[in-house]
Amino acid sequence: MMGKEILIEAAALGKSFPGAAGDELQVLEGIDLQLRAGEIVALLGRSGSGKSTLLRTLAGLIAPSSGSVRYRGTELRGANPGTAMVFQSFALMPWLTVQDNVELGLAARQVAPRERTERALAAIDLIGLDGFESAYPKELSGGMRQRVGFARALVLEPDVLLMDEPFSALDVLTAENLRGELISLWSGERFPTKAVCVVTHNIEEAVQLADRVVVLGANPGHLVAEVEIGLERPRDKKSPRFAALVERLYDHLTGREPGVDVPEPAEATPTARPLPPVSVGGLAGLTEIVGASGGRAELPDIAGELNFEIDDLFPLVDAATMLDLLTVDGGELALTTTGKEFTGADIQRSKEIFAAQVRDRAPLVRTIVRALASSQNGKLRADFFLDLLRRGFPSTEARQQLDTAIDWGRYGELYDYDTDSGQLTVP
Repeated sequence: MMGKEILIEAAALGKSFPGAAGDELQVLEGIDLQLRAGEIVALLGRSGSGKSTLLRTLAGLIAPSSGSVRYRGTELRGANPGTAMVFQSFALMPWLTVQDNVELGLAARQVAPRERTERALAAIDLIGLDGFESAYPKELSGGMRQRVGFARALVLEPDVLLMDEPFSALDVLTAENLRGELISLWSGERFPTKAVCVVTHNIEEAVQLADRVVVLGANPGHLVAEVEIGLERPRDKKSPRFAALVERLYDHLTGREPGVDVPEPAEATPTARPLPPVSVGGLAGLTEIVGASGGRAELPDIAGELNFEIDDLFPLVDAATMLDLLTVDGGELALTTTGKEFTGADIQRSKEIFAAQVRDRAPLVRTIVRALASSQNGKLRADFFLDLLRRGFPSTEARQQLDTAIDWGRYGELYDYDTDSGQLTVP
């Protein structure tokens, strides 16, 4: 793949946005990425990793704060002329027919009406919607609307097709069908684009579609790993090689990153180990599910049974591992000794166990407990902690951190919170 033509290149790319309190929210940092002719690249990452921001920066819809994006060697100063986008939300104009929606980009490029019509009809035929040219979006199913989104992008014959979680708004069977059709088109001779870059948080989707998977870490978004897939198409999800690649990507997303020193929860500061934004009930529910499976369960199996994406479960997994209720090995979750006791205990005993764990292993909760113990009357205003948190987090995330700490501490009866006065107090 190294010999293939470089179409888009990001170098030392960084992006920040102004925060609500006048601060800067760093979304991307130090991204080096190349998209080459003849490959499908998946951008895989958890929430907060800046996947969609990166994609829009490659499209020239967002200007980088640092570094550069080049298309065929020329630095972008606006929209990327070599790309077209497919969005998660379909983004169709409801007052336009299928054909008119597909012609939109061509009209913006001032393509002559006759050529516009011919190209639009060919694109509609390519994605299997011939016969629906005069239909309106409201008459179409979700899968058919996304096909229109594909046709609208492909009719522009871009060098690079950019797709932002294009299957996540669809039901499981429709999404699987469209993924298969995309691969069939890519493998055929009529596909009018040289490369594809797709944003996803679905690991199996990344392995099924991509030639190369770029894994992003979060807060801010940064490059964790690049994994070459190296499987012939069509790909068998039940094959050992497919499973091994899925497991490897799980390791990157759920494990510690190589070379990154993450402090242990019992020693970390509130900014070094933020609290995952989950409720105590959600956390207990996850441990109960693992307990019902004999104390061990596969994360993808749990996600599949609950009809959730893996990404939705990551905060719960992070919280359970922070509190030493679960361990994670690749995609397998296992209850710890403390986790087993917590899951099997009655309500009062489970609250005692939870209180002990968060007091020792949830850094912000531990900080609040210690501050209250050293205060004159066992009372402190919550805004005191909010101001401290804003030094390390954007305002919205600082508020979320404090709300989570209040929720956890109150459940464990470590402190109480009065909404009217905004005070935290020792019970």
